Amino acid sequence: MSISKTYLPKETEDKWYSYWLKHNFFKSVPDEREPYTIVIPPPNVTGVLHMGHMLNNTIQDVLVRRARMKGKNACWVPGTDHASIATEAKVVAMLKERGIAKKDLTRPEFLTYAWEWKEKYGGIILDQLKKLGASCDWDRTKFTMDEELSEAVIDTFIHLYKKGLIYRGVRMVNWDPQGKTAVSDEEVIRKEVNQKLYYIKYQVSSIKYQDQGADDQNSNDLILDTKYLTIATTRPETIMADAAICINPNDERYVHLHGKRVFIPLINREIPVILDDYVTMDFGTGCLKVTPAHDLNDYELGQKHHLPVIDILNDDGTLNEKAQILVGEDRFIARKKIAVLLEEAGALAKVEDYKSQIGFSERTDAVIEPKLSMQWFCKMGEMAKPALDYVLNGEVKLIPEKFVNTYRHWMENVRDWNISRQLWWGQQIPAWYLPNGEFVIAKSEDEALKEAQLKTHNLQLTTADLTQDPDVVDTWFSSWLWPISVFDGFKDPNNADINYYYPTNDLVTAPEILFFWVARMIMAGHEFRGQAPFKNVYLTGIVRDKLGRKMSKSLGNSPDPLDLIEQYGADGVRVGMLLCSPAGNDLMFDVSYCEQGRNFANKIWNAFKLIKGWEVDNSLANPNEIAIEWFDSRFNQALGEIEDNFAQYRLSEALMATYKLVWDDYCAWYLEMIKPAYQQPIDAVTYKATVAYFENILKILHPFMPFLTEELWHDELFGERDTLDCCIVAQLPNIGEINTQLLSEVEVVKIILTQIRNIRQTKQISPKEALELSVKSNSGINYQQYEAIIAKLGNISVFTAVNDKVSGAVNFLALTDEFFIPLNESIDPVVECARLNKERDYLLGFLKSVDAKLNNERFMANAKSEIVENERQKRADAEAKLKITEQNLADLAC
Repeated sequence: MSISKTYLPKETEDKWYSYWLKHNFFKSVPDEREPYTIVIPPPNVTGVLHMGHMLNNTIQDVLVRRARMKGKNACWVPGTDHASIATEAKVVAMLKERGIAKKDLTRPEFLTYAWEWKEKYGGIILDQLKKLGASCDWDRTKFTMDEELSEAVIDTFIHLYKKGLIYRGVRMVNWDPQGKTAVSDEEVIRKEVNQKLYYIKYQVSSIKYQDQGADDQNSNDLILDTKYLTIATTRPETIMADAAICINPNDERYVHLHGKRVFIPLINREIPVILDDYVTMDFGTGCLKVTPAHDLNDYELGQKHHLPVIDILNDDGTLNEKAQILVGEDRFIARKKIAVLLEEAGALAKVEDYKSQIGFSERTDAVIEPKLSMQWFCKMGEMAKPALDYVLNGEVKLIPEKFVNTYRHWMENVRDWNISRQLWWGQQIPAWYLPNGEFVIAKSEDEALKEAQLKTHNLQLTTADLTQDPDVVDTWFSSWLWPISVFDGFKDPNNADINYYYPTNDLVTAPEILFFWVARMIMAGHEFRGQAPFKNVYLTGIVRDKLGRKMSKSLGNSPDPLDLIEQYGADGVRVGMLLCSPAGNDLMFDVSYCEQGRNFANKIWNAFKLIKGWEVDNSLANPNEIAIEWFDSRFNQALGEIEDNFAQYRLSEALMATYKLVWDDYCAWYLEMIKPAYQQPIDAVTYKATVAYFENILKILHPFMPFLTEELWHDELFGERDTLDCCIVAQLPNIGEINTQLLSEVEVVKIILTQIRNIRQTKQISPKEALELSVKSNSGINYQQYEAIIAKLGNISVFTAVNDKVSGAVNFLALTDEFFIPLNESIDPVVECARLNKERDYLLGFLKSVDAKLNNERFMANAKSEIVENERQKRADAEAKLKITEQNLADLAC
């Protein structure tokens, strides 16, 4: 093929992705190979690709492609989540644009519109993942409301209900007044907002006290006014729901109020003053208004003191008739109006600015209301214990391990799960209510009728007497079954797919859903399959900008991933994401990383162009045996580092090891060592080895950079390829022999060449001017075998061994060996003494740090033997260098 000046991603990405799809490279069916399985964390059907998706799916694709190249049967199951709250909000908005209100529709009519919306928009994010290169088995794409997946949800509900793990009751929940549904804790986003703190005066009823000039007291003295009790609140609109004022029994300021009652301002309803050490005396005024219907802690306090529960809010956040005033007003409008009414009534002592954390619905961005509601719950305690054990005994590994303690804390303090949502989009709860208020649980209406007749002993009951619960189950109640349900493991628990692919291998997800999704999947896996659903959980960090802020549309600091792919290519973006993404740690993303990824692609492209442009002369002898042998060992050494990093899920480090091997070792050193002179041919042996190395490099690069590698793989340079002979299924190379002595000696050669270049730069000597080089060897290295490399890359005309120092020459050290370059110029002893003293100081400091390690008992006890030996070698080398440096100082009489 003709080679363009630079790599052009647009010309390769669609071409090769279509090719992979056409030839079923992503497809997986059970066979005799070892399976490798990942199930995608299903993105919401309302979603579009964002930076978090980019990171998560790049990691998954790297793992899947690598497994495929290791000869495993790689299966990556894609799919989407129906996202009840978010999707219903989208559908309601769509209907509003058409002039249709949800309340005017029947449930079936609404669901028809919902499915219409899903078919139009629900697959957008999966199509976007294809642009990234995601090698999912698209024939296996699942949706959490597919018929068989929905059936699994209903069967699970019934199973857990029969076990006594699902129950119905009134509890305090997070209420979304815009979505008009309960939401889970993970769907509540805490934000710090500017508010007002209102100091409200409650008149004390029938109190006997000695007047000590209270009427003449400063009106700002809020706490000691004995006619009034003052509370501070950010929610004056809820005072009509107050059931008591609570004070600490040990608070001496309020001893006179023990057993008394106060009047709620504006409505003049009497409520008691109760005592409880729950109240913090030094916070606010030390008095707490107790509103059991609108605060979880207040509810628990109310239960303890047998207080009435007065709910003054409608489901949409407006005040109801129990509020007595401002009925029908929105809660926030009512807040402003009540503040005015309180001030007019002389009941508002003062108002202060105040900052606090407020919960917002992740799906609608409405402010969450704590609300008492009749809901369905799932008991978590019994299922949490085995799910915790899987992690603690290592059957499920959390990566990084720092999350184990977080997981343990959550699981040991688990609370029952509110699984019902007041929506229409989702799996409807399989509960049918009888006219007398009782209910039965059944999979269908006909089964429910039989259950109802049996329960009531009334065979005259008909389906007309039954009403199905209008709620749907929480979306997480379907996604916790995902690793089982995508393989149809509920309807057909012994089918070939579930038996082959389950348990899956790796799950890649975000730490914030470690409990809400990961832990629940482990619970479901144990409950329904008797084993955990995956072996490893790779927890990604949050993608932040270079200022450390979480990327979001509202901040405007999140680039569009598709725009990045357009500009830098999918491979460049993948490399950019992984260069800065250690597992479990947040990554500070900057577009410059994608630019670095694109530059890396161009470096590989240019190396290929260089090799492809060489003319081969079969009659030439091979002058590059050392270079070839060195790179062979270096490649195998790097391969070991890459394998080790992957084994420990250090993907960022694995990429960096690959990056250095390609950019530094292959391009900057090896190609320079073996490159023929300008317009001169290369020998066949070197050329064949160089092409073979490049082919292996393409293999180890492929999981990170699939498009570029596939494009180059099919070039005529590598010979003719069969249709299915593709890089995507090429087997990764195995680690071969490593000549450690050769590797260490070539590192010395690199030091020599670097020093020569530094001298040229310092002395302003042209690279074209040949230099003489002498070596006084103290290390025993045979430099004769490296003479050709040193001469070529250093432009050395004469390379000789000497037994003594060369006077009048610039000298430098490489390990313990001394090198001299005669420049026919006198050496300034003052400058040379300064340089040698600086070098001695460095070596003394280096020795001090090495000795500190070797004298550290903890280090010596825990470090691997090879690491300890490496430190000892460092010390020996430094001591030898120091001896030479001090001798040179002595010779100059410094």
